[in-house]
Amino acid sequence: MKNKTPFYLTTTLPYVNAEPHIGFALEIVQADAVARYKRLEENDVIFNFGTDEHGLKIYRKALEQNKNPQKYCDEYAAKFDDLKNALNLSYTHFVRTTNPNHLDASQEFWRRCLKNGDIYKANYPIKYCVGCELEKTDSELVEGKCLFHPNLKIEVYEEENYFFKFSRYQQPLLDFYRKNPNFVLPEPKFKEIKNFVKSGLQDFSISRIKEKMPWGVDVPDDPEHVMYVWFDALIGYISSLGWPQNTKTFQRFWPGAQVAGKDNLRQQTAIWQAMLMSAKLPNSKQIFIHGFITVSGQKISKSLGNVVNPFELVNKYGTDAVRYFLLAKIHPWADSDFTIAKFEEAYNADLANGLGNLVSRVAKLCETSDLEFKENATPKNIFRKAQKDAFDEYRFNDLLSNIWNLDLRPIDRHVDQNSPWTIKDRGKLLEILQQEVDDIRALAKEISPFLPDTSAKICKQFSGPKIESAPPLFPRLSAKIGS
Repeated sequence: MKNKTPFYLTTTLPYVNAEPHIGFALEIVQADAVARYKRLEENDVIFNFGTDEHGLKIYRKALEQNKNPQKYCDEYAAKFDDLKNALNLSYTHFVRTTNPNHLDASQEFWRRCLKNGDIYKANYPIKYCVGCELEKTDSELVEGKCLFHPNLKIEVYEEENYFFKFSRYQQPLLDFYRKNPNFVLPEPKFKEIKNFVKSGLQDFSISRIKEKMPWGVDVPDDPEHVMYVWFDALIGYISSLGWPQNTKTFQRFWPGAQVAGKDNLRQQTAIWQAMLMSAKLPNSKQIFIHGFITVSGQKISKSLGNVVNPFELVNKYGTDAVRYFLLAKIHPWADSDFTIAKFEEAYNADLANGLGNLVSRVAKLCETSDLEFKENATPKNIFRKAQKDAFDEYRFNDLLSNIWNLDLRPIDRHVDQNSPWTIKDRGKLLEILQQEVDDIRALAKEISPFLPDTSAKICKQFSGPKIESAPPLFPRLSAKIGS
């Protein structure tokens, strides 16, 4: 491991106020594909995931269900951790913001910002969206409502809180952005956050009165306050690495890359970066911002009854089918629509009739030929430069389109053009089938970051020297399945 390049990747930490839905499944699968790719490129990878468990929203949910907040969080955190098996995720770390190490890290981080003169106490009127767990300025509200949670009433109150001197970091952030032109991807989101910072930054509250909202990390040396949820949640990206105690791991792997949704743009690319500057810690290396998934053209909402449960999709269609759709058919950063009809169309066209049919077809030809196939070592660098560039830019849809068009379909054409079932000369037949077997082995390696279980099945089936038929990788769906 010492000779390998360290690579750290983290998703956001979802609130445990509801069960996982397809929108977060998108984020964690995108991150997992990158982590698997980096391992293939012989990086030493730490891949972090976890849950954000403090704040008013979670506290109220626990009270609604007559549960102790910690017990409530334990139940929902387990549901998010269950995604590991359901989506075949390869994360190495699962941080919870109620972990003792995280509580210690949050308090140490607070002390460092306080020492740097960036935390102060003041009375302030606050317009607050419980859905976002964020203060809102008038410019961020549309007709007095939050853009992301228009059904929730904006709460207005005034109290004494601790504040973070966000305004102090306008120029440092702009300087950092200028020096790191690829810090935020895609470019339109980078422009958006730069414009936000250029327009001026306001200090924001980073504590709550404990008597009113006791569910949070205690503010050091002030028992009357707990930390504002966003302040402590962001620290989860480094507490997961053992900071501040485990300096060896932290220094080896931080700074890292982050994957986040577009509703996290301000928090991840400006607030968190200013906090890191205040604590005298390195800024994140890069942040990729993905779009939202809509369902039949509408935003996912429990009130609309259109929440898509990833566990149910996996149970019905299989893990790799869900991973494929999220990576190949959902645009990496623009909003994309999900319907069962679109899902099943992609399943049948690309997986059942495409990849699955090709593998079955060649395996059957190998089986009936009764030939033995040599093991050709898969090239070490299995990805072309264009594919590596796409990975670096998180263009998963382009990557998979490239693999299907330039690798999978040519194997199909090779079979059609050579018609191995008509060849009597066993030497010639072996030459043709060996080429197809080698190409399928390489294809299996290429798809491993995206469809890891399918890749493993193909590698095992085509390991040789004898190759036999197996059950279809993706059984075709009947027209009635999605109805």
